[in-house]
Amino acid sequence: MNTSIKTIVGTAALLLSIQASAQITFYEGEGFRGRAFTTDQNVADFRGSGFNDRASSAVVDNGRWEACEAVAFGGRCVVLREGAYDSLNRMGINDRISSVRQVDGRAHYNNEAPEPLAAANYEYRRRPNERVYEADVTSVHAVVGQSGQHCWMERGQVEQSRGGRNVAGGVIGAVIGGVIGHQFGSGRGNDVATAGGVIAGAAVGSNQGRDSETRSADVQRCATTSNATPEYWDVDYRFHNVDHRIQMTAPPGNTILVNGDGDPRQ
Repeated sequence: MNTSIKTIVGTAALLLSIQASAQITFYEGEGFRGRAFTTDQNVADFRGSGFNDRASSAVVDNGRWEACEAVAFGGRCVVLREGAYDSLNRMGINDRISSVRQVDGRAHYNNEAPEPLAAANYEYRRRPNERVYEADVTSVHAVVGQSGQHCWMERGQVEQSRGGRNVAGGVIGAVIGGVIGHQFGSGRGNDVATAGGVIAGAAVGSNQGRDSETRSADVQRCATTSNATPEYWDVDYRFHNVDHRIQMTAPPGNTILVNGDGDPRQ
């Protein structure tokens, strides 16, 4: 085999290997949710796959792909590069793709999509062509947030005293209180009663004649609150006689979807 033939064969093999490794996956929902459709071949008509006008997000595992609104690669088309597109809405092709084909990865196109995410954030989402099963939920516990104190300012009525202590009233009250206290007890007990009467009488007398007024002011009020809304749910489930636990943002039904390893899937 001469050099030119070897070169042609080698180039053809390289192109075939690139095409074979190229792959794109479309998802029915944004954020890589819902049903998925994966292909490593050009698809001129999505109607045969049941995915016509249904794609809302996509992941390009390898190569570049041109996604078009019409069958046979017609209408408006957008070139998707390797990476993850969590929403096709911002490029105007959400629920509008009817065909897709691989294009030259080294060429420059005027209809290239915006920069994709480096990788898809799958979390518990179903992977392409991944088989899922139903696992029985054995228990669900709602976890409620901690209680706390909630404070606020409001306009209220505050009573405020006017004027100083009534000195004369305090002296008179002390004398009267002492006389009354002297009437009780005997000996040392009499002395204690007298002193107590003086103190009480002075306090009462000093407050006589003092005025107070009510005015408006900002007053801080506080109350203890309880967070009655669960922050998450602890969910226990069993798959292939093995117990598992996960945290979910919403309560599940009687079963949840899992993959072959028992990992939850949406």
